[in-house]
Amino acid sequence: IRERPNSAIYPSESFRQTLLGPRRGRPSLSLSKSVSTTNISGNFNDESPLGIRRILSQSTDSLNARNRTLSVESLIDEGPDVILNQLMSDFETDGKDFEADSWSLAVDNSYLQQHKMDVMKRQDVIYELIQTEIHHVRTLKIMADMFRKAMLDDLQVDPATVHKIFPCVDELSQIHERFLAQLLERRRESLAQDSNKNFVINRLGDILVNQFSGGSAELLKKVYSEFCSKHTKAVKEYKDLLSRDKRFQQFIRRMTRSPLLRRHGVPECILLVTQRITKYPVLIERILKNSKDSEGDWEDLTRALKLVKELISSINEEVHASEMNARLWDVYRRVDGRAKVQLPWESRSGVFGKDELLRRKLVHSGCLLWKTAAGRFKDVLVLLMTDVLIFLQEKDQKYTFPMLDKPAVISLQNLIVRDIANQEKGMFLISAAPPEMYEVHAASRDDRNNWMKVIQQTVSLCPSRQDFPLIETEIEASLRKLKDRILQHDRKITALLEEKVGLFADMMALASGSEEPSPPLAPPRTLFHSDSIEGSRGEKLMHEAIREVESLKEIFMGVGRDRDQNNGPDAESCPSPSASNGDAGSFNGSLELCRTESEVGQRDGNGNQLVQRIPQEEINQRLVNLYSLLHGLQAVVSQQDTLLELQLQEGPEKIGPRRPSPPSLVAEPAVTGRAPGEKPSATELALLQRQHGLLQEELGRCRQLSQERAQEAAALESRLRDSERERGRLERELDEARRELAVLRGSGGAGGAGGRGGRRGVEPRRRSLPAGDALYLSFTPPQ
Repeated sequence: IRERPNSAIYPSESFRQTLLGPRRGRPSLSLSKSVSTTNISGNFNDESPLGIRRILSQSTDSLNARNRTLSVESLIDEGPDVILNQLMSDFETDGKDFEADSWSLAVDNSYLQQHKMDVMKRQDVIYELIQTEIHHVRTLKIMADMFRKAMLDDLQVDPATVHKIFPCVDELSQIHERFLAQLLERRRESLAQDSNKNFVINRLGDILVNQFSGGSAELLKKVYSEFCSKHTKAVKEYKDLLSRDKRFQQFIRRMTRSPLLRRHGVPECILLVTQRITKYPVLIERILKNSKDSEGDWEDLTRALKLVKELISSINEEVHASEMNARLWDVYRRVDGRAKVQLPWESRSGVFGKDELLRRKLVHSGCLLWKTAAGRFKDVLVLLMTDVLIFLQEKDQKYTFPMLDKPAVISLQNLIVRDIANQEKGMFLISAAPPEMYEVHAASRDDRNNWMKVIQQTVSLCPSRQDFPLIETEIEASLRKLKDRILQHDRKITALLEEKVGLFADMMALASGSEEPSPPLAPPRTLFHSDSIEGSRGEKLMHEAIREVESLKEIFMGVGRDRDQNNGPDAESCPSPSASNGDAGSFNGSLELCRTESEVGQRDGNGNQLVQRIPQEEINQRLVNLYSLLHGLQAVVSQQDTLLELQLQEGPEKIGPRRPSPPSLVAEPAVTGRAPGEKPSATELALLQRQHGLLQEELGRCRQLSQERAQEAAALESRLRDSERERGRLERELDEARRELAVLRGSGGAGGAGGRGGRRGVEPRRRSLPAGDALYLSFTPPQ
């Protein structure tokens, strides 16, 4: 995606000089502005048969009604203006508020004089943003509801062909219509009092951040990547259809003559949509330049600018990858099936054939001159791929591997690139395996420098031969494809579970009446993706889920106790969680948790009914947390199963015989089958790192458990010492009581009665004393 120069996007500087001058409307929009600004609208006013008010917001039902669709014959007979007038009659929009060229010309002159120059410039750019967004939405509507609809219903064009010409138009329309609605709503909120055209938008960054972040940014990236990558194919398909279908030629000729399109056809519309995403950074930069006094909006605008640049960079990468993939398939189809290269220097010697191309990604390609040992130059097509550099030679419109003095396949492992002294177009490729030096020449110095830069970057990212072998057997290729499919299904499961948790949170929010859904217990990335560094472990998720269940139990049990205490034994408004016959009550998909929002019977001293509500919000939050944790645990279990299966399927020489028991946390040399001096592979290192993390967690839990046991032992020892002191004191009191009893027995009858009373006083205390042996037996020393 290439950005257009500023001169093609914005009006000239002379336009700024008319801010405070005479105010009069211009008959037509200047072509020096952006195509998106001028667009394909022409000059619309209330007198024209197709006012701009009726362009954008068309009823979907009326668009889909077949009785409003006219045939090609009527198009040819009645003319495009009448047909377009009927076709666009249902469009309604606020576009009449943006007929002027700028905000300075749209507001009243007295209102304009009240603001400073920087405010005027800022509002002019914001006005241009909204105006060009209106034109962009109208362009998408014309593509979808005029061209595509007529091609499907009237011309009976193959739907597959129509989809190739207009890919992702519906998705783009939905995205930009929502964005435009937010911009128009902000303008309506910013209108001056008692005015319908004077406005100053003081805050815009929040809308831009929302548009270019989160799920909206992901959708923009997906849709624009697909649309821009199919741009060339769409134009080619359109030209092919135009060259072979005369009815389509007549239709296009009539449409392009209309004042609505102003001689802009389907290719121009496709180009406008492709370039739209590149206009946002320039517009936001201009808004930011004139927003230095808006401290609240400055941060959001800065963030929005960064987000949209990252989005465009991601789209460019996706488009480049798509172009390289299409280029690779074109080359693959032209490679001779019998073309092969022998690679005897590899540890796994074999034949490098045509099918090896599709295992790799194409990074860069182009034509170079290969200088042979005899001093001759051979024209070759060079393919820079993930881990190799391939030379192909064209012969009889087929590509083959050149049979020269050196192999036509160069491994990028330890490849060195050097320029040739006194030759601005040449460079050396010094290979380590096999030890060879290749001399190649580019068409220009810039081309040579670009090749050197791209090759060096690819060499730095080249995978190891253990992870990515140079040649792959048929069985290994089948296993790799199966592994890729398994991992792909894991990602789909994770995405579906993540979406399901979000839907459940929205459902709970609607049921509880809250405006915003309850936040999950952990961010979605850390909850569902265990391959990240901060990813949650399955055991941790399980413990957190159990904790949420315990919290729910406490809430329900506490509510039940309160209800029983308040209502008494006669309260039977809600059945107990478990019936007498053991059948448990079910929710039946309902959120009515035993009258959680109903009144619980409680009366004051005067007999008035009091209202006591169960904490429904807390229950909903606990349910959302529990739902998220359980589905996160399910995703982690799926990924862990895949990881273990892939490790076990690496081969009997590495893993040994498969056993039904789970693998131990520490991989022994006998199990891995690795020689003592051999270095572990990357997958084994990753598995060992994960096992090391698990052992560290287990060690932490053991330490915490030992500390808890030590604290319990200290508490028991303290209790034991207190019991010993209490026992000694009671024994001393008992001895004193016995001595007093003996004295009383020797004093006669009165003393005997007193002795019996004393015995009765001592016996209850004696029975309440704890037995010393029982204290010793109840004490458990720490392990």
